[in-house]
Amino acid sequence: MSNSMSINLIERIFRRNTPLAASIKNIICKYAQHIYESTGRPIKIMNFCGTHEWTTVYYGLRTLMPPMVELVAGPGCPVCITPSYYVNRAIELALDGITVYTFGDAYKLPTARPIRGVKSLAEAKALGGKVEIVYGFLDAIRKGLSKDAVFFGIGFETTAPSYAVPLNKNAVPSRLKFLSVLRLTPPAAEYAIDEAINRGLNPVQGIIAPGHVSTVIGAKPWNNLAEKYGIPAVISGFEPIDLLLSIAMILKMLKNGEKKVRIEYTRAVTWEGNKAALKAVNEVFEVRDAAWRGLGFIPMSGWFLREKYAKYDAFTEYGLDPLTPEKWKYDLPPLCRCAEIVLGVAKPTDCQMFMKRCTPSSPWGPCMVSIEGTCAVWARFGGGGLTEDIAKEVGVT
Repeated sequence: MSNSMSINLIERIFRRNTPLAASIKNIICKYAQHIYESTGRPIKIMNFCGTHEWTTVYYGLRTLMPPMVELVAGPGCPVCITPSYYVNRAIELALDGITVYTFGDAYKLPTARPIRGVKSLAEAKALGGKVEIVYGFLDAIRKGLSKDAVFFGIGFETTAPSYAVPLNKNAVPSRLKFLSVLRLTPPAAEYAIDEAINRGLNPVQGIIAPGHVSTVIGAKPWNNLAEKYGIPAVISGFEPIDLLLSIAMILKMLKNGEKKVRIEYTRAVTWEGNKAALKAVNEVFEVRDAAWRGLGFIPMSGWFLREKYAKYDAFTEYGLDPLTPEKWKYDLPPLCRCAEIVLGVAKPTDCQMFMKRCTPSSPWGPCMVSIEGTCAVWARFGGGGLTEDIAKEVGVT
């Protein structure tokens, strides 16, 4: 089957299947009404992937929900939660003549407190710093054969194997170092769920777990979380039908009192995950407590290079002090509410900076930088409303 035929098939099944979407919507309304009549409280479902939030907003899925179902975004954007401290260290390296390789969405990531008068890698490059945007780690490896360089290793579990395999196979040039800002999503999910409870807010009652992350780690970690909090979780694909079906599955489990994880994204996710990828990652990285921007340290939520790979560690090579709980400071700019937004306890429109001082072309806070950031998604596509153009695209009239 050609690529064009495959894309057309996906669109017919997952994007333009209006009768199926309407049928799932009716099921969602039926289950939600039953639950609401039984409990008398609204139902909060949280996603933990920026791409899920993009799909939810772009296709107007919130407008299809009954009034008692609330869909909230979680900490699903690795750029958004990268501590300002690490951005400052990358800026310093670039200004000192070390080439810093970075993903495009981290290029404009602003710091909370400018370093040497510079607040982003983009500004560092404009002032003569050595910064290059790359597609990934392999791209940096090809470019970094003959110069001192650092790869700014942002990401969740999805990107970790792309770093671990070349390091494990000794395929990385000796002059290219790795600055690990890798983070694990299940610990952050627990943190977000606890935060709503601690604030006395309506608790999260269902989890839409990230599909891409789960292709690596599998379904098992989400089952542990579901059992701990007594709530259902569904690992979802990324098309609108995927998400609608995942919401229906969560509501069905709530209705039946089930507290387990199910896989909607069966075409990519297994229970155990990608064992080969996990083996490589666990060989290269070790899990430690790690800082999340605006949140502070979350226990056992970061991957850092093991001692045997110290020759690739940018912290070791350039004498960078590691960030510790004692050194961590609140690292969001004044009035920015990104911390609350990534925890699902506030919406972008609750922030007085949103689409005023903070816009996609001039981001004030980190949630406005990456296309996976909740603020950036809401800014581009209207916060979940179904626009006329998009309604036509998905066949809704």
